[in-house]
Amino acid sequence: MNEMALKYGCNPNQKPARVYMEKGELPFKVLNGKPGYINLLDALNSWQLVRELKKATGLPAAASFKHVSPAGAAVAVPLSDVLKQVYFVEGVELSPVATAYIRARGADRMSSYGDFVALSDECDAQTASFLQREVSDGIIAPSYSEAALEILKTKRKGTYLVIQMDPDYEPEPLEHKQVFGVSFEQQRNDVEITEDCLTERPTKNKDIPDAAKRDLLIALITLKYTQSNSVCYTKDGQAIGIGAGQQSRVHCTRLAGSKADNWFLRQSPQVLNLPFKSEVRRPDRDNAIDVYIGDEYEDLLRDGEWQRVFTEKPPVFTREEKKEWLKKAEGICLGSDAFFPFGDNIERAHKSGVSYIAQTGGSIRDDNVIETCDKYNIAMAFTGIRLFHH
Repeated sequence: MNEMALKYGCNPNQKPARVYMEKGELPFKVLNGKPGYINLLDALNSWQLVRELKKATGLPAAASFKHVSPAGAAVAVPLSDVLKQVYFVEGVELSPVATAYIRARGADRMSSYGDFVALSDECDAQTASFLQREVSDGIIAPSYSEAALEILKTKRKGTYLVIQMDPDYEPEPLEHKQVFGVSFEQQRNDVEITEDCLTERPTKNKDIPDAAKRDLLIALITLKYTQSNSVCYTKDGQAIGIGAGQQSRVHCTRLAGSKADNWFLRQSPQVLNLPFKSEVRRPDRDNAIDVYIGDEYEDLLRDGEWQRVFTEKPPVFTREEKKEWLKKAEGICLGSDAFFPFGDNIERAHKSGVSYIAQTGGSIRDDNVIETCDKYNIAMAFTGIRLFHH
């Protein structure tokens, strides 16, 4: 099949809509459900991301996509006991592909609500079972076990979108799009992100250990499929904060940094010991945790809203306590899809425990950026590669 009709385009008024191939067959099969325009944009972008993560690291990879940008991306690095609790998988022996997806979803559970899932490897029954209990719109993977497919076909009253991607498919070198009736053409962004792009290190500290190299590659490959401007914080094989689509780079750094801070705050004793009522669903727990670690919790106490989710009133997580906990964050990596124009980005990154940075380089203020890194003993690599994605 070389053509597929869609219900509508980005919005219901945009009809007709379809996807088609000018040459050959569509490189995917729909095994269940009916894809929409945005579904397929997420599916094809996220597939490229996990395919490249697997190639770069040799580990199974997963992504959680929303509106053509990743909410999270990860590879199969085993979870600590604390992260298992944070991600609601305590006491479970996890398969590698399930580990990758649970990490990807755990990066920003609020943003992953209603996500599109991508897996680099076959979807197994365990991963399908985890997906069955989450709010998600669809999945793309190279294959599915028989048991996994049966589980996924029961999700969303049988309408859950399941797409099988041809892992051997390679697109044409030139790609095209239209905007306002004008056709654009460019070479597909087939640049490979490898450790070779981390060799130029202009900072005094030039030490980037292997785990940090892996995490920097994860950040850069994630940024390759994130709407620009964008930055990505990573730790232990996963994204922990992604800032996408901001006009100012420092706003990307702040946005992603606040998400990385929230990821770390979720591991604090104050959050781990929250007395949730047993019947409270995971999405409601996620919302409550975000409120608890934010500045709105005291309003929640005054309104008595806490009684809806907690068995008893949790104490306020004070700003001073949060600040002290965040001081423990360290060894975090940061990637940027283009150069940092000023040292203010580094100042903000330092507040979130960043120790390693990979960015394009080439700003007229590189000296200021390098100087700021040296102030905090941050090791930084100039990749020489810009990764804008629109």
